Amino acid sequence: MPKFGVAIIGLGSAVQPHARSLADLADRVSLRWGYSRTEARRTAFARDYGAPVSGDLDAVLADPTVQIVLVLTPANAHLEIAEQAFAAGKHVLVEKPLDATLARAERLVAAGRRAGRRLGVVLQHRFRPGSLALKARIAEGALGTIEAASLAVPWWRPQSYYDVEGRGTLERDGGGVLLTQAIHSLDLFRSLVDVTEVVAAQVVTTALHRMETEDCVGGLLRLANGAPASMTATTAFMPGAPERIEIIGTKASAQLHGGSLRIAALDGTEERLDAEGPTGAGANTMDFPHDAHRELWRDFLDAVDGGRDPTVSGDEALATQRLIGAILKAGGRG
Repeated sequence: MPKFGVAIIGLGSAVQPHARSLADLADRVSLRWGYSRTEARRTAFARDYGAPVSGDLDAVLADPTVQIVLVLTPANAHLEIAEQAFAAGKHVLVEKPLDATLARAERLVAAGRRAGRRLGVVLQHRFRPGSLALKARIAEGALGTIEAASLAVPWWRPQSYYDVEGRGTLERDGGGVLLTQAIHSLDLFRSLVDVTEVVAAQVVTTALHRMETEDCVGGLLRLANGAPASMTATTAFMPGAPERIEIIGTKASAQLHGGSLRIAALDGTEERLDAEGPTGAGANTMDFPHDAHRELWRDFLDAVDGGRDPTVSGDEALATQRLIGAILKAGGRG
């Protein structure tokens, strides 16, 4: 397989699991550039990861040794950077969400199609071992017909998190807990149980945070087969707890708690897959292992090699962003 040159655009805290993943995949990728407008971030990145850095975006994207561009800037800058990368013939992996608004997200996906390049989105919860195992069991029919499902994301972010300029604003982030934190779990939930409709929702900003967008959401949903589903998500649950997905089937029930899976069948048999470690649910937003990021990267590289869309393609991420928009609209925040 060819070795791909990678340029990272944006060197904030989100770069950590990606840089570690690329180091693990050094037989397939070479980190060519780290780009940031901020000199301090360039200096820190060069020190920590030993890669060349630049403050010249045009030069980085013009480098013929770069085939893949990873975009880690704030959401409202994704579209223009991705368009420029596609125009330069690069494949693009973009941090969630696609962009701050659905209209701009749709433009980004369309740009990738026009360019004939691969577009992937960093929604790495699909690549946890428990998530992959549950997806496989559902596909095999081990749960039977899904009769009901629920999602809970009880996370915590202190006010200091939202005091950073632009955090939790429509202009920079595009939204609050749904688009910025719970999007990972909502994307996984949607991919597992096929959410098709939002029946009702409540969307609020609690007294625990001073912010423009929402920090607490509850929703009633409907699955493709007509079964009921529900979701709650917040960043106001101190000190934060792992997200939970629970599915009731005619043959078995399943619980995905963080990365750990338990399937209990009606015949008395049980399957467990335990995954230790934090999930980034608390004040330390980067407190989680990089394993899922690495597997997302592996899938993206396989997609580029194989001429196929990655598992979390632009269209898949669009479907999740549309679901978020529908929940917000149902809750009066559309």
